[in-house]
Amino acid sequence: MPKFERHIFVCCNQRPPENPRGCCDPAGLAELQLAFKQSLAAHGLKHEVRANKSGCLDQCEHGPTVVVYPDAVWYGRVKMEDVAEIVESHILAGKPVERLILPDECLNTPSCAHRAPKPKTEDAKKAG
Repeated sequence: MPKFERHIFVCCNQRPPENPRGCCDPAGLAELQLAFKQSLAAHGLKHEVRANKSGCLDQCEHGPTVVVYPDAVWYGRVKMEDVAEIVESHILAGKPVERLILPDECLNTPSCAHRAPKPKTEDAKKAG
C-alpha cells in the first residue's frame, strides 16, 4: 500500500469541565475524527488521506482543533458541519477553508488574543 498523501490530525483531548482552557472533545467520543473518516471514505480517499485522533495540539482556546499535514494548515473551532467543506475544498480541491484557519500569530506562542493569561505561580508572585 502506498503512503498516505495527507494526514488530518483531530484533537481528541479531554479535560475536566472546570478547566479554563477547555478541551476539544469534552464527551470523549471522537465524533469529529469519525466524521472526517466517513467523509474521506465517501469520497474514496481512505487509502490516500488518514484522519487520526490526536492528543492535545496546545490550541485549546481555539478548539476543536484540526491540522492537515504536510500542508501545515491549522483549523480552529471546527464543527461537524465544517467537515464536508474541509474535505471537499481543502483535501479534494487544494483550497484551504480560510474562515477556519488559525492565524500564524496564535500558533506555538505563549499568548494570543484568544488565550487567557496564565496564572502566576506563588514563586513568581513573590519574586515580582
